[in-house]
Amino acid sequence: MNAPPPDKGTISIHFVQEALEGVVQRGLDAEDLLNRAGISPELLNAPQARVSSAHFGALWHLIAQALDDEFFGMDSHPMRVGSFTLLCHALIHCETLEKALRRALRFLRLVLDDLSGTLVRDGDRAYLVIADRCSAPRRAFAYGTYLIILHGLACWLIGRRIPLQEARFRCAEPAFSGEWRVLFSPDLRFDQAETAIVFPADYLDMANVQNERTAKVFLRSAPANFLVKYRNSEGLTARIRRLLRRLPPEAWPDFDTLARQLHSSASSLRRHLTDEGQSYQSIKDDLRCDLAISQLSHSDKSVLDIAHELGFAEASAFHRAFKKWTGARPGEYRRALAGH
Repeated sequence: MNAPPPDKGTISIHFVQEALEGVVQRGLDAEDLLNRAGISPELLNAPQARVSSAHFGALWHLIAQALDDEFFGMDSHPMRVGSFTLLCHALIHCETLEKALRRALRFLRLVLDDLSGTLVRDGDRAYLVIADRCSAPRRAFAYGTYLIILHGLACWLIGRRIPLQEARFRCAEPAFSGEWRVLFSPDLRFDQAETAIVFPADYLDMANVQNERTAKVFLRSAPANFLVKYRNSEGLTARIRRLLRRLPPEAWPDFDTLARQLHSSASSLRRHLTDEGQSYQSIKDDLRCDLAISQLSHSDKSVLDIAHELGFAEASAFHRAFKKWTGARPGEYRRALAGH
């Protein structure tokens, strides 16, 4: 059996709901935007549902066009369509990451009224701190979007993921905080005095490796490309995912064998996974879900063939599992993507 297709990554339906809030507040047709992005509106009623990064990226662009705001209406001044492209072109002429980030922060301060950022270099640690003109905390999605834009651009500029040592948000912890920990850092705290991300200061001295040509390529698939490409990849969960990705699902090791492969005892491995809010079964389920969504979205394989490739002995078992993961059966999900 061939190995599974490339893991394109998926986005929680919670982020879809958050992105649509400004659309709903303005009385615009959220269902139409979802359908045009290839996302079934029915998935909004399935808390476990996930969508491909490509479809979420398409929705991102459609919302921005509908609102003429690339910040989803979360600031009192809109980030007009085209701002992100101008920002990218402004940064590629900076020699180092530090110069680029400082320029990016000046740019965003001109574009947005309520949120502004500061880069602080303190010894071997660098801090990106968000100042908020409003006294009451905003929802996590506002802070997270601001930071994802900056972190994603920073990673792209130097051509590698910048590991975040910690992250903190002013707001209360949302129900799907585990998704934010995957995007930022396992050390993510809520109800803090300020919103910030922390990373090794050495990265600020790294050279910008991008140019006008690579920027055009990058912008063709932004933001979907950095929403998943630059997620936290240093933790144990990410290591296990990478190990499993190299194998067809039928060859995935049992837990004791996995522990030996990672030079760990089973009890120690279980404890470290618990610290990251994961279990081996949840990692396997999440990966199978991502692979299933990728296959249904980007291949013409039958549902039965996909079920067998993912290690299910019977199609019915795959149907039950997929409905549990996403709230829809595989055929329904594929038809929804096709707009039927």
